[in-house]
Amino acid sequence: MKNSIITAFEKRKFSETKALPKFRAGDTVCVHYRIVEGKRSRIQQFEGVVLRYKKGTADSSFTVRKISAGGIGVERVFPVYSPSIEKLDVKSHGIVRRARLYYLRDLSGKAARIKSRFVSTSKKSSK
Repeated sequence: MKNSIITAFEKRKFSETKALPKFRAGDTVCVHYRIVEGKRSRIQQFEGVVLRYKKGTADSSFTVRKISAGGIGVERVFPVYSPSIEKLDVKSHGIVRRARLYYLRDLSGKAARIKSRFVSTSKKSSK
């Protein structure tokens, strides 16, 4: 349980920061993250499936998992209010029935696929 003074400070501080698009566990996102190497900085993209989204104020974060070269799974935790996140693109929305998708760590290939929500834009012919 947090102190009321800390809670009031967090609400005031984090209400004026930039807002990320709405996403949740199961969505495929591309995080544009600023990497600082010495005096130079660059933007690195990390695209994968959101395993969890821990909501809160200052301590909110989300975990993204991707499969890199050689079939190695890589997970990365991003703080939501990090100034290093330049942009977040939601590539697709997944249909999942859990809030924590840790079971994807044990799956590979077609078993690790997540169905996506498609919005049909086709017009029905009325006769």
